[in-house]
Amino acid sequence: MPDPPTIPELPNDQIPPIGSHFMVVFFIAGVVPNPLDIRFQTVSGISSTIETEQVTEGGENLFTHRLPKRVTYQNLVLKRGMVKGSPLNIEFGLAMDLMKFSPSNVLVMLLNEKSNPHASWLFKNAYPVTWTVSDLDATKNAVVIDTMELAYTRFQNLRL
Repeated sequence: MPDPPTIPELPNDQIPPIGSHFMVVFFIAGVVPNPLDIRFQTVSGISSTIETEQVTEGGENLFTHRLPKRVTYQNLVLKRGMVKGSPLNIEFGLAMDLMKFSPSNVLVMLLNEKSNPHASWLFKNAYPVTWTVSDLDATKNAVVIDTMELAYTRFQNLRL
């Protein structure tokens, strides 16, 4: 009986990255990196969808044409332990308390084992839309989590 075929190993640069090593950079006024607000527990909402429009063709009853219409995006959702005195908290406070917005660019970087960027996503003109504090519960010994949700005009996928 012949030996089963062996599956070749992937070269190191082809192994899918681990999603637990990442960094988030907020650019104050769109250009100056904020060095204090870079650590988050989770990042979600990196998603885009192309909306389509259905067009029926006269006399064609088997199908309809689906034509691309526009790209839509989910909100970017960031979670971290509650911190005091961060520029990001000030920006969220101004938005939530006074409806004053200063849209900025946000860079999310997936890092490799040497802390070099493996992939990045640049979110353009991001601004706060939701700020949630986790439940306070005297029966649990848990870190208080801030959840910050941002809308943005678009994002660019920057694969290296």
